[in-house]
Amino acid sequence: MLLNWQTFTIHKRVPLTISRGTTSENTNIWLQISEENIEGWGEASPFDITSEEKKPDKILQELNSIAPILQSFHPCQRQEIEKILWQNQISSATRAAIDTALHDWLGKKANLPLWQIFGLDRSLIPPVSVTIGLNSPENVQKRLLDWLEIGDFSLLKVKLGSPDGIEADQALILAIKAIVPHLPLTVDANGGWKFSDAVKMCQWLGEKGVIYVEQPLSVGQERDLIDLYQKSPLPIFVDESCFSSQDIPKLADRVHGINIKLMKAGGLAEVQRMIHVAQACRLQIMFGCYSDSSLANTALAHLGPLVNYLDLDSHLNLRDDPFTGLSLEKGRLQPNNSPGLGVSLRTKDG
Repeated sequence: MLLNWQTFTIHKRVPLTISRGTTSENTNIWLQISEENIEGWGEASPFDITSEEKKPDKILQELNSIAPILQSFHPCQRQEIEKILWQNQISSATRAAIDTALHDWLGKKANLPLWQIFGLDRSLIPPVSVTIGLNSPENVQKRLLDWLEIGDFSLLKVKLGSPDGIEADQALILAIKAIVPHLPLTVDANGGWKFSDAVKMCQWLGEKGVIYVEQPLSVGQERDLIDLYQKSPLPIFVDESCFSSQDIPKLADRVHGINIKLMKAGGLAEVQRMIHVAQACRLQIMFGCYSDSSLANTALAHLGPLVNYLDLDSHLNLRDDPFTGLSLEKGRLQPNNSPGLGVSLRTKDG
């Protein structure tokens, strides 16, 4: 099989600010795997959970090194290919692009969409939540109104963990509640709280009707989640603290759910393993994203019927998404009936 790739830069309609910084654009990699006149597509989105540094250089270096090794394999040899990627210590974002492209190739070969190959029911995909980043209360309200103009969304995710303290976080929640008092909210602190503030905020947010809180403590503070788990009236989800299926059993006694992202997991095969382990541990599951285009978000949405919450909104905030695949129908993302991922290049007229 033949691997080809190219970079593409996408720009956010509205820059997103979280506790670690602000992003307005991202340079991702579009991977194509070809065999038997069939081309499978995948995407790699550089990400960094400790800073704003997100460069594609490492991914490009890895693709240059692994492509000659993979040429002797057939796209159906996913198990062997996965082993080769692990042996060569290929990063999760690069593995995600390769694994996704292999799944897309398989679907096109079988002439079936992935959701149908997986045997899933698209009607069970939960409503998509849309994200509101850290900002002033006034700008947060403007961002909310902007989202409501785009679609009929029934769930909001609010980024907290403000460097100005929990009083600033509370002001953002109150500003949103002033406009949509009955719209359900979830909260993501991106590890921006210290333990004492996390306890206070979970209590306060519980009184405001928030559904759950995501990554309240920073990576490395997983031991403190045990105490927070006992004190919080809200379910606790983790994102940055959970990359793969191997992380889940260690967290099962101190969280209520996990955030699975395609780039963290390293592909749809590992996403499925994470789902199965989380279900065995009786944990809730959400899907999340980084600065992903429609290509990566469509791939993950094919497994959407298996999760409780869907936070795949990054492509909805792009000015120049080069791909199209998912449709937004009454606040829900729907993969189409085309073979494989069902992703194609967007035409100039949109």
